[in-house]
Amino acid sequence: MRLRTAAALVGAAALGVVGVTGYFVLHHVGPLLPTQECTATVGGHTVDLNTEQAENAALIAAVSVQRGMPARAASIALATAYQESKLYNLEQGDRDSLGLFQQRPSQGWGTRQQILNPYYSTSAFYDALAKVDGYDTMRITKAAQEVQRSGYPEAYADHEADARVLASALTGNSPHAFSCVVTGDVPSAGDRLNDAGLTHRADVVRREVEAVFGEQSLGGFAPGGVKDGHMEGSTHYEGRAIDIFVRPISPANKVKGWAIAQYLVAEADRLSIQTVIFDDRIWKSGSQSKDGWRDYDPPESSGDRAVLEHRDHVHVDVFD
Repeated sequence: MRLRTAAALVGAAALGVVGVTGYFVLHHVGPLLPTQECTATVGGHTVDLNTEQAENAALIAAVSVQRGMPARAASIALATAYQESKLYNLEQGDRDSLGLFQQRPSQGWGTRQQILNPYYSTSAFYDALAKVDGYDTMRITKAAQEVQRSGYPEAYADHEADARVLASALTGNSPHAFSCVVTGDVPSAGDRLNDAGLTHRADVVRREVEAVFGEQSLGGFAPGGVKDGHMEGSTHYEGRAIDIFVRPISPANKVKGWAIAQYLVAEADRLSIQTVIFDDRIWKSGSQSKDGWRDYDPPESSGDRAVLEHRDHVHVDVFD
C-alpha cells in the first residue's frame, strides 16, 4: 500500500530544508477508485492521473508556488517525479531510494521518515534545484540530472510534455485546466464547530492551505459561527466553508487563485471537499464533477459583482 499525505509546516529545521511534519492518511484501493480520475488539458495535450498521482503532482506544484519559483521549476520537478516514481510516494526502490524523487538517505537527502514525507522530499528537491545556476533556461533533462545524478539522464525527457501540462495547470498559469472526477460519497461527520467557528473537516482544509501555500488572507468563518453576510443557505453558516482572498484583483493574483483552486480539486477526495469556486467558475464533487469547471451563475444581488463571482477569493466548502 502506498502512502497519500498532507504536510504541515512546523518551523525551521536543522537540515537546511524547510521543516515540516507530515500527517499520513492511508487509503485502501476500493472498487470505486477506477471511476475517480483527474485530467489536465493545456494546448490540446491531455494528461490523465489517478487521485493519488494527482495529489502528489498538486503538492509538487504548490510548493514551487509557495517558494516563488517559476513554473519551469515545477515542470522540472514533475518530470523528475514521473521518471523516478510515476508520481507515487514509494516506500522502496533501487538500493535505499525512497519517495517521490527516489532520494537516498545514504546520499544525504534526509532520514527515511523525512524522505517519505512528500512535502519534505519536494522541498529538498527544490533546494537542490535552486542551487543549479540557470536551471530555468536549461533543458528539463539537464536540470533534472544536475539534481538527481541519474544513471539514465535522458529518460526525464520522456515525461517533459506531460510535466509541462501539469505544471502550467497546477501553478495556476492555465486557469480551469485541471479537474477531477470524485464520487462525493462521504459519510456525515456531524461535527460541532471549533473555537474558530469551523467544522473539523473545514479546519483541516484551512490548515492545509496555509501549510502548503503559506500564510493566507482567510475569511468566511468566525468564532461561534457566521451569522450574516452570505446568501441564504450558504455553507458558511454551517462552518463548512472558507474564503481564501487573492486581493487586489490582478493577473498575478488570478494565477495564484487558480493554483490554490486547482490544488483543492486535486485533494478533494482526501479532504472531503464538496465545492470550489473561483473566477466565475465552479467545481462540484459527486455526479457534477464529471463536468469539470463550469460557469458559475451567482444569484441576483445588488452586491459587488466581482465578489459575487468570486473573482477576488477562492471559496471552498466541505461535506458535513
